Amino acid sequence: MSAGLFGLLDDVATLARLAAASVDDVGAAAGRASAKAAGVVVDDTAVTPQYVEGVDPQRELPIIKKIAVGSLRNKLLFILPAALLLSQFLPVALTPLLMIGGTYLCFEGVEKIWEKLSGHAESDAEAAHQQGQVANEDEITGSAIRTDFILSAEIMVISLNEVADEPFLSRAAILVVVALAITALVYGVVGLIVKMDDVGMHLSDGTSGIGQAVGRGLVRGMPALLTTLSIVGVAAMIWVGGHIILVGLDDLGLHAPYSWVHHAEEAVHDATGPLGGVLAWLTNTIGSAVLGLVVGAVVVAVMHVIPSRRRAHEKHGGHGGHGESASKTEHA
Repeated sequence: MSAGLFGLLDDVATLARLAAASVDDVGAAAGRASAKAAGVVVDDTAVTPQYVEGVDPQRELPIIKKIAVGSLRNKLLFILPAALLLSQFLPVALTPLLMIGGTYLCFEGVEKIWEKLSGHAESDAEAAHQQGQVANEDEITGSAIRTDFILSAEIMVISLNEVADEPFLSRAAILVVVALAITALVYGVVGLIVKMDDVGMHLSDGTSGIGQAVGRGLVRGMPALLTTLSIVGVAAMIWVGGHIILVGLDDLGLHAPYSWVHHAEEAVHDATGPLGGVLAWLTNTIGSAVLGLVVGAVVVAVMHVIPSRRRAHEKHGGHGGHGESASKTEHA
């Protein structure tokens, strides 16, 4: 009886060790997969605060909570099942899907640059302000969740690509961990960012001289932080999108662009000694960003520049036609 009990306990201990090892393996794999998606995570963190600009401070955290719940729903209910099914039954589709998402990231990043340089962003915001257009919470969260869907899909597919050789259930467990961890990280950081000025105001109203100084520094630093996050977000979109396309082209058999960047990366690494690793990574990043800029510029031209010029030309031609008709009428 006691021998059987000890045998059972020994089996339970063995199973517990195997379970602990599996948890460790899943955690380690989730960490590696999340690291590969770091650029998109930075972008997601940088993009989200803009959705609560101008919102009642009392509603900032509830709105962010709604966006976080929507983001998690995107990942677990839609993206994760679709990605797992594709990886199981149609793995060749993952690379083209990644490249489509990468192209969208490049487009979104370059579009923001184009809007800034052309003044479209400011003119649209001014027009909305003059017309008294204020988005309600449902519109804000809906817009944020739609944008998050693209970024979340990129995060999940990039992560899946890193663990594609794992068994199906392991892949599912790893991606669930990635979804939970990244959502908590992104929206936790976003919550801290948007409430930083409130924390600063609270500290500046206190009695401690150090606290007041820190509080004033936080309040003064918020605009610069948000501007920096915006710039980082745009750069991350272009760099990550370009890198996804660069690697995807190589996987699909078009090796030249990746080879050029890789050879430049190796040359920099061999020529720069102790800083070789950092400068080699920077070389790869610049190469990816250049490709991202080119791809994004092409899509922006197709989606915005060419149509706007065509509309302007048609408008100008129409005015010319009316003027010519009027002139003929007066002459008659």
